[in-house]
Amino acid sequence: MIEPTQIVEESDSEIAITWSDNSETRYSAVQLRRACPCAGCVDEWTGKKTLQEANVPENLTFEHTSIVGRYALNFHFSDGHDTGIFSFNYLRAL
Repeated sequence: MIEPTQIVEESDSEIAITWSDNSETRYSAVQLRRACPCAGCVDEWTGKKTLQEANVPENLTFEHTSIVGRYALNFHFSDGHDTGIFSFNYLRAL
C-alpha cells in the first residue's frame, strides 16, 4: 500500500503530500472541498454528488488540517465545512 511519507501545508490554500513511492501530489483547498466525500456532499445511498461545485468559492482556504488515525485527513475549510474524512487511498486516487 502506498502511504504518505510527508504532508506539508504549503499555504492556507494548498497542501502537498509526498507518497512512499516518492511521487508528490499537490491539492488546493477548492479542489478538495469540491471532492468532499462526506454524507452532506454525497448521497450515502446512491453515491451521487449532491454538492453544487459552483457554490464553493474560488478563494476558499484551509483553516486547519487534522490527521484521522493512520488512514485519513480531515480538512477544516474557511466556509465552515469540516465533516469530510479523506482517506489516503481516496486522496491518492484524486
